[in-house]
Amino acid sequence: MQPINSLHDFFQRSGAVVRLYHLGRRVEPCALETLAAFEAGDLAWPAPWQGTARLAMVFRLGDMQDPLIWFLALPLDEQGHLDPAPRDAFVQRLLETLGRSVQGLGRAEGDQIDNLMKDNPLAFSPSLPFQAVLHARASRDAGLPASEHLEPAEAYLTGQQAIDWRALGLQGLADLVVRMDAATSRALAARLDALPGEVLVSLCYCLEHVDIDAELARALRRRGEAAGAEGDIETFCACVRAMGGASTDEAGAWFDVLLDDPDACGPDLLAAMAGRGWHHLEDAERLPRFLTRLAETPGADFTAVARDLALIPRLRLPVLMTLREAEADSAIGRRLAGLSR
Repeated sequence: MQPINSLHDFFQRSGAVVRLYHLGRRVEPCALETLAAFEAGDLAWPAPWQGTARLAMVFRLGDMQDPLIWFLALPLDEQGHLDPAPRDAFVQRLLETLGRSVQGLGRAEGDQIDNLMKDNPLAFSPSLPFQAVLHARASRDAGLPASEHLEPAEAYLTGQQAIDWRALGLQGLADLVVRMDAATSRALAARLDALPGEVLVSLCYCLEHVDIDAELARALRRRGEAAGAEGDIETFCACVRAMGGASTDEAGAWFDVLLDDPDACGPDLLAAMAGRGWHHLEDAERLPRFLTRLAETPGADFTAVARDLALIPRLRLPVLMTLREAEADSAIGRRLAGLSR
């Protein structure tokens, strides 16, 4: 019998029914083959976050009715590949808890497995919006109905019913966003300007995890620009984060306008662009402009943001080339010189 050396091995050998989700930059499905290639050292993690591969592992063993959920942050090396030692230690503890045979596991062993997470250095607690979107996605993907919070959220957000927005639950917003069709998107775009700021911000924290169409993207930009003009930085940045799911034509155009305005480019805005709109920075002109603004902005953590972007496989070479080619007297050059002192 082949030894179990990885998380992928464990899921395969235990017969688990498993779904994986990225929990770094967005809540998105992750193929089991991606985990296998990553653990084998053949793949840099495609969506790193703060030096880790953040995953939700939703799985059932044997006769379990309710799935177990692991939230694991697997450390990455400087190339974005797995640092195997912490993973190895976790797998070893898992096998010691269960014994070496992982076939035929069921509910009782599931309780033991769940207990492993209580003092696990790889475990983390996702933010509430991430948890809500994960629950919405996992329920939909498993063919289960949405939560009871969807109906009032849909009635309110599409303008069908006037209810007290304070009664809306974050889970309802997440369910609506994850199950949003074209008609719902149109209704939401038409209603966006009328939403209270508190509702809009929570909605944006869910929208940042899904793709959005051009009409909704333009409505978000209008509302974001209005918030920026009023000095409402939280709403402004929430709209920028939600634009991460728009087409590059829509999001990139707004990013360019914002990057051209030094007064707009505070640390929170730049963090929103890098954290949720990173794929729109994959542009020969926009990326250097972003890194320059990052270097120029007091209070922005240039090193942390640049390093995090450089761990993304598609951005690694462009980021490193931009840093390497920066003139010594440029904003980027001065930041780099400060690091070397």
